[in-house]
Amino acid sequence: MTETSYEQFSGTSPVQQRHSFDEQALKAYFSQHVDNDLAGFRVSQFRGGQSNPTFLVEAGAQRYVVRRKPPGPLLPSAHAVDREYRVMKALRDTEVPVPRVYALCEDDTIIGTSFYVMQYVDGRVLWDPRLPDMSATERGKIYDEMSRVIAALHGIDPAAVGLADYGRPGAYIARQVARWTRQYRDSETERIDAMDRLIAWLPAHLPPEGPPALVHGDFRLDNVMFSHREPRLVAVLDWELSTVGDALADFAYHCIAWRLPADLRGLGDLDAAQVAHDGLPSEAQYRTMYLTRRGLPEVDPSTWAFYVAFSFFRVAAIAQGVMARALNGNASSAHALEAGRQARRFAEMGDRQIDALHAS
Repeated sequence: MTETSYEQFSGTSPVQQRHSFDEQALKAYFSQHVDNDLAGFRVSQFRGGQSNPTFLVEAGAQRYVVRRKPPGPLLPSAHAVDREYRVMKALRDTEVPVPRVYALCEDDTIIGTSFYVMQYVDGRVLWDPRLPDMSATERGKIYDEMSRVIAALHGIDPAAVGLADYGRPGAYIARQVARWTRQYRDSETERIDAMDRLIAWLPAHLPPEGPPALVHGDFRLDNVMFSHREPRLVAVLDWELSTVGDALADFAYHCIAWRLPADLRGLGDLDAAQVAHDGLPSEAQYRTMYLTRRGLPEVDPSTWAFYVAFSFFRVAAIAQGVMARALNGNASSAHALEAGRQARRFAEMGDRQIDALHAS
């Protein structure tokens, strides 16, 4: 497989006009808080991403990544760069690989919004969960490694890494349903019947609460980086939605790749024979790998169906937020409008879980 670096996988370009800022002010901040070798200081912007604008900073012989809140009006509690910084700092010496973080700036007068500086990690990001350019053996190792890392994350005691107060205790799913319902309503641009049905159904069918765990919130193939040389995960990125919550909800969200069609970078249109031939685990096999690593029993099918429905509801709300930012002109990606239009499809996928439960 062609191996790509962080810069190459997204590509960089000059800073977009709508995300421009005073680069000399950033340079001055770097000199005080990050590095005083700033020869050839240069800023470019990573392409891609729908949430927080992300920039490559080259200074001296070093490369850094700056991640900031977007300018303009924002939904409450969104774009939490301070939380990303805090969780990566806390996880530095654990089995979960994260970039080193150097500084958090919450002074909006420097570049217009809060931002943090982290290590540039040279690795490969794999966008297609089918891993088309790999052998069957390599594919299996990649999925096994992802399973290992997400199980390791969920096995961390939040208090042991200084994150006991990183999320509110108890009623995680109920609060998440309420939060994403508010986010969705605040960014709603059209009526989606399937979303309205999920909003009504989910609070009435909450599963028993699991023990609190540290959750990523958006753990998927293209939010992690692998070594160029081996199927070893070297960095977990994009911690904006992380909190203390329900591990099974986090894992179910990770597993919706098996339900998404190919045009949404999923495995959903592969039958069991194709999945096995390609060396990919089935959703059930992958779930068993994870549960075995964590020493947990199999999940009741109706409980799993709830978590899958909840996952699609959540990603539909996220997509709707992307749509709103695109229409407001402050989205991070030029493809944000297209991504936002998927909210209806995601909601309908979640709604089908309700139908399947009622039919069983």
